[in-house]
Amino acid sequence: MASEVSRRTLVFSVYLPGLSLAFCRGLLLPVLPLYVRAFEASYSVVGLVLAAESLGTLVGDVPSGILLRRLGQKPVMLLGLGLAVLGTAAMAVANNLVEVFLYHFVAGIGGALWHTSRHAYLAEVVPVDQRGRANSAMGGVARIGGFFGPVIGGVVASTFGLRAPFLVYGLIGFVALLAVAMLVRRGDGPVTGRPSTTIPNLLRSNSKALTTAGTGQLLAQMIRTARGVIITLYAADVHGLDVTSVGLIMSFAAFLDMSLFYPAGLIMDRLGRKYAMVPCFLIQGLGMALIPFSSSFGTLLSASLIIGLGNGIGAGTMMTLGADLAPTDARGEFLGIWRFIGDGGHAGAPLVVGSIGDLLGIAGSPFAVAGVGVLAASILGLMVPETLVQTRSKSLRIKET
Repeated sequence: MASEVSRRTLVFSVYLPGLSLAFCRGLLLPVLPLYVRAFEASYSVVGLVLAAESLGTLVGDVPSGILLRRLGQKPVMLLGLGLAVLGTAAMAVANNLVEVFLYHFVAGIGGALWHTSRHAYLAEVVPVDQRGRANSAMGGVARIGGFFGPVIGGVVASTFGLRAPFLVYGLIGFVALLAVAMLVRRGDGPVTGRPSTTIPNLLRSNSKALTTAGTGQLLAQMIRTARGVIITLYAADVHGLDVTSVGLIMSFAAFLDMSLFYPAGLIMDRLGRKYAMVPCFLIQGLGMALIPFSSSFGTLLSASLIIGLGNGIGAGTMMTLGADLAPTDARGEFLGIWRFIGDGGHAGAPLVVGSIGDLLGIAGSPFAVAGVGVLAASILGLMVPETLVQTRSKSLRIKET
């Protein structure tokens, strides 16, 4: 139960492993495209190989919820971490692109198992009135790791070669695996036994929440992923900025983004989930709409900072909303479906941006993506009930019985 898990235990069993994996993912951001290109791959093949992890994640999302029911949270956390670490480390010894694709795909499946089980674990052991802060902290951890990782990954690759960062990932990931193995108790919140409902029944019984909130989640993750693509392409193709300038813009925006995760959690737990969700995507939409009016490095940076501000105050909102909506007797299965919807938004965003760019030109793409942000905020604000109040009431009823 929540009271049995101390903050110290959560820090070392969940947050530090999460930080380690986020840092490791950041290590590979500047390295992986160059590593794939080193096999003399075309740009289209590079894109396909880079998408392997997302494909693996989509494949693993729903089964991860089923495995949580049958194996419990700790075994699935360990299995997920193990697959992610081994799959990524194996890329260091790949002999051809087929191996790189397969290893990256396996790492994506592992990531799905890890993220869903970690999500379910936090939902189980953290009290409802602290859930927003717990999940926003996890979002902050991911942002911190992603901020520092790319710089160190570039240094490691330039010093020791393109294969070295994959080995570093393996070493750090193994330490994270040991932390989970030693500090997460098997009895902390596993859901065991036969499933009380099948996936089709779960979809039917939660159809309203998955249709409304799920659509909001899909659009929310789409704008979050699209922002990096839009800013990078607009900076290079419209303003003619070099890679260093693009990196500075992204770093400044990421720094502002990662500094706001704790206020985001307080807003969710004190005022309500909507007070963080709705401004998050409205502000991102505003920043995106300002990009076509930028005329220099400084003005594009200003628009990017607005987007970072919006994303920062929404840290952990989708995880918190999913945990609030998940039925207690089928939490793992629901969160697997929930993550599948969000990961679909992640995977589809680059394709949507590319299609809009071909149709409207790169100058029109930010307006279209801004519309996605406004639509996400509208759905989450008008069609999804405030889950903090509902979840508190449900928690009180459970305690009384």
